[in-house]
Amino acid sequence: MSSIYDHSIKRRRVSSIWLYALAAFFLILGLAWVVATGGWPAAIDRLSTFTTVLLGIFIEAAPFLLLGSLGSGVLEVFFQGEDFSSRVPRHPLLGAMVGAFMGFFFPVCECGVVPLTRRLFQKGLPVPVGIAFLLGAPALNPIVLVSTLVAFGWGPVLWGRIGLTFLIATLTGYIFSFQKDTTSLLNKVTLLQFQAERIHEKAIPPQRTWRQKARQVFTITVDEFFEIGRYLVLGASLAAVLQTIVPQASLLSIGQGQVVSVLVMITLAVLLSVCSTVDAFIALSFAGSFTTGSILAFLVFGPMVDIKSTLMFLHVFQRKTVVYMILVPLFLTVLLTVFLNLNVGF
Repeated sequence: MSSIYDHSIKRRRVSSIWLYALAAFFLILGLAWVVATGGWPAAIDRLSTFTTVLLGIFIEAAPFLLLGSLGSGVLEVFFQGEDFSSRVPRHPLLGAMVGAFMGFFFPVCECGVVPLTRRLFQKGLPVPVGIAFLLGAPALNPIVLVSTLVAFGWGPVLWGRIGLTFLIATLTGYIFSFQKDTTSLLNKVTLLQFQAERIHEKAIPPQRTWRQKARQVFTITVDEFFEIGRYLVLGASLAAVLQTIVPQASLLSIGQGQVVSVLVMITLAVLLSVCSTVDAFIALSFAGSFTTGSILAFLVFGPMVDIKSTLMFLHVFQRKTVVYMILVPLFLTVLLTVFLNLNVGF
């Protein structure tokens, strides 16, 4: 048991070193570029912008990461593995559909959904169902749907967001169900942690008081928050660097076409890395100059994949799995939203 924990801790330390080194590299590269093009006054101004954007993303996302970590702790302490595995339909497509709509019962954004999904995997949730939940929950939950309703009303944007998110999350989860050994989609560190936690569960006395359970929930919540939080910090840093360096006006000026507008809004969603609970109000500011299909692309793909969530995916899944988790929703989002632009014309 100790060797498993030691190996896991060692891998985490190595991963953290690389993450911090990567963040420092991008920050130094960005500052060097600004100094070379505009001098020190421009560099100081850009650094101020970078700090503002970084803090904005982090402060916006951290509470939801904490909520997801708390949910992870509650799942670990109060639920058994069979509570989930026995209630999920065995048919892969039906299972993926259930996973896509699980966000109604676990209202978390793209930051909090990662630790929660990892805990659900440990409790026996099939990996394809978990992937559908991971992609669908950030948009298909009551908080996000209410914010979308307030921003756009009962119209094509609200229903399009629900329908496209459900369809894309379901199809992506179903595609992963064709993998014979779905546990191979997870990375080795995650599997080692699962093994260690199962051994640890057997060592815990079965009868525990409510105070002991609450203490264990608190301990798991803190561990999950700081473990996943480093990926949030790095992702927010990279998003802030890109927002500081890449002029958004240049992106928006080319976003008038039926196809190009979709690609621009997807790029903007990735660059902004804004939380799904407030992204509808940001999308509303583009509604007058962008097509409805491109607005939907922003609202559908952004909560599924952005910079910070991609880095958190890497903490749970194999790199190859993460690549497919990005490319499949991207392809489906572009295909469906461009089709809406060309054929529906709302």
